[in-house]
Amino acid sequence: METKFTKEDVLGLIKEHEVRFVRLQFTDILGTTKNVAIPVSQIEKALDGKIMFDGSSIQGFTRIQESDMYLRPDCNTFAIYPWKENDTRVARIICDVYTPNQEPFAGCPRGVLRRVLQEAHEMGFEMYVGPEPEFFLFETECGEPTLKIRDKAGYFDLPPIDKGEDCRRDIVLALEAMGFEVEASHHEVATSQHEIDFKYADALTTADNIATFRSIAKTVANQHGLYATFMPKPIFGENGSGMHLHQSLFKNGQNAFYDENDPLGLSQVARYYIGGLLTHARSYTAITNSLVNSYKRLVPGYEAPVYIAWSGKNRSALVRVPSAKGVTSRIELRSPDPAGNPYLILAVVLKAGLDGIKNKLDPGPQRFDNIYEMTPEEREKEGILSLPGSLEEACNLLEQSPLMKEALGEHVYRHFLKAKRLEWDSYRIQVSPWEVDRYLSIT
Repeated sequence: METKFTKEDVLGLIKEHEVRFVRLQFTDILGTTKNVAIPVSQIEKALDGKIMFDGSSIQGFTRIQESDMYLRPDCNTFAIYPWKENDTRVARIICDVYTPNQEPFAGCPRGVLRRVLQEAHEMGFEMYVGPEPEFFLFETECGEPTLKIRDKAGYFDLPPIDKGEDCRRDIVLALEAMGFEVEASHHEVATSQHEIDFKYADALTTADNIATFRSIAKTVANQHGLYATFMPKPIFGENGSGMHLHQSLFKNGQNAFYDENDPLGLSQVARYYIGGLLTHARSYTAITNSLVNSYKRLVPGYEAPVYIAWSGKNRSALVRVPSAKGVTSRIELRSPDPAGNPYLILAVVLKAGLDGIKNKLDPGPQRFDNIYEMTPEEREKEGILSLPGSLEEACNLLEQSPLMKEALGEHVYRHFLKAKRLEWDSYRIQVSPWEVDRYLSIT
């Protein structure tokens, strides 16, 4: 990643824009953004990596007897919020987490992605990713989110049917003020559902951008009296929210996924990468779709991919190859949702693709038929497997994968599985309204 800002640049910008506070941000293992806010009088200390926090209070970080952690800011991520908080100018900078021995902390999700990116670098590759995150805008009552929809608009609808455009536009303006290059924004298929697409970037920047985007969307929505949620499936009977990931690898400044002599414009490297994504899809789904609710989206009939296959055009396949060629040649992974940890998502996906390249994993033939309409027998005959049907199944498959354990590292692997098994158990023992409606009167 190119150097955007130096320490001196950050200090100069803080002075020029009269910034009074800086939020030192990082994410926990589950992807929740955390921060320590400091007055600018402490910024030089912070930029030298001398700000400490209690890691034992953060999900999946450390035990209480080894709680001291240090935040090491990445100057490239410095950005000033486009609004004032109580008439005070505030900035943020994203940090890596380090131990008291000044070593990268094994439980830092940003560090997990850095390690896999280094592996790719050693193979001669740099990963670029363009995300397509979707979200819902719901009404609030007394400041609390509800499921009351903002509109009944559909895909690409215009105002006044699309009643979320003003909020969506203000999110875009805020993102641009923080350095994003937004490519498109529009109403999505479901009622009150929206999508904002920003330009592809190197994988670490993209993960930072996804985390920032979620935070900005929630803040701007709140300013409009709305609530932005990245919950994958908040409304029964409607399409859920996904986050398709457009990916490419570059080598020596050239797109390694492009071959002008191939009908799809795909190189052999790209095909092996697809083979890795398909081979390990069931193993990494617990990371790319990390909530109990994620599996309410991954069902046939709502445009979400369920079956492990690839195609140049077929949107019922897990991996699609967009028609763009040349420097923009890429593949699109359609299963991830926007609720998970973006650093871990990109780490496991890249790890799977690199394994495909290393071991020359054949992705098999393209699938041209609508896979949703195939019978189970037809899919079995064609060797088309399904993604896990529940968080429990996904965790079991993650636990059985040495490759995913290597990608995450022992610490994150262990703590993530522990947290998700507790989440599944909590869900499993609940009595839902569906059960009461279904069984109370007939038993």
